[in-house]
Amino acid sequence: MHLFVDISSHGLGHLAITAPVLNALGKISPNLRLTVRSGIPPAKLRQRIHVPFELIEASSDFGYVMIDATHIDLAASANAYRRAHENWSARVAEESRCLKKLKPDLVLSNVSYLPLAGAAQAGIPALSLCSLNWADLFGHFFGQQPWASNIHAEILAAYRSAQGFLRVTPGMAMPELGNLQIVGLIAAIGQLHDLGLGENKAVLVAMGGIAHRLPVENWPRLPGIRWLVPAEWDCQHPDAIAIESFGLGFTDLLCSVNAVITKPGYGTFTEAACNGTPVIYQRREDWPEQDCLIDWLQANGRCLEVDAGILQTGELALVLAQLSQLPIAQHPPASGSEEAACYLQSALSHSGNHHARHH
Repeated sequence: MHLFVDISSHGLGHLAITAPVLNALGKISPNLRLTVRSGIPPAKLRQRIHVPFELIEASSDFGYVMIDATHIDLAASANAYRRAHENWSARVAEESRCLKKLKPDLVLSNVSYLPLAGAAQAGIPALSLCSLNWADLFGHFFGQQPWASNIHAEILAAYRSAQGFLRVTPGMAMPELGNLQIVGLIAAIGQLHDLGLGENKAVLVAMGGIAHRLPVENWPRLPGIRWLVPAEWDCQHPDAIAIESFGLGFTDLLCSVNAVITKPGYGTFTEAACNGTPVIYQRREDWPEQDCLIDWLQANGRCLEVDAGILQTGELALVLAQLSQLPIAQHPPASGSEEAACYLQSALSHSGNHHARHH
């Protein structure tokens, strides 16, 4: 069975949702052949996807042009959408040709719509998987613009052409899609490691795969607190440690720290709740997906919201003290990856039987 998977590189949340599903599918479909197309660095893909796969290094969507992890560049995003749809039918035809050449039994997209449109034209069954879709976000940001209605219609038509949209929990309502299949929570479960920090507490600063540097070197020193930050920040704070120096994958690191500072994003929020890690988050500016994520985390994890100013000054002593006082939450069960994998396996076997009958 050959599955073609397109994973958006708009942040790392799309990979965080897709990888556990592919890993679960690999367990129930030992003869799975997997082709992955993504602009995410190959090492990051291999860290999370444990099934062997052939990689096509390319991006079929951009999602939104981001200024940083919490702010969208609306003008640049509008231009990018207009460019992407100028020659839409030619792009769909080209995608269809590529997919015909690859001959997958099924296409899975998280959450680009071009492969769905291409698969529909090529007559290949397709599914989508995510907590959001670009049509809803496009409608939210640009729905009132006179140039936007045709583009919105093309995006919606692509999503509607799929056999099903596997909408994970938590997720946006998606009233405009008639092909929704609700699946449960998806989250990788990490392994607890001793980070070798003795009595010190570790706070992971992880803004979710989109460049967003916080001025940690200017933060005050808090007794007993170590800040884990990306090596590329070259942070000179005496209590900062490069994340990479631990040699752990993100989920294991998240599982092993005392708290994480982040923005609302599906992967980090669900993995923090399922691994019992408290969360300090800064809201994103006008991001329609975040409300369902925040509501869910407040019900299922330990979290506190801070404003952008606090993450500039690093006045976090009180916040960390309040966070440690919150009652410990039950880890929510993450059943979604198995549910989605069963759905994929069923779609693959239907498609395979269909091919066998027609050859």
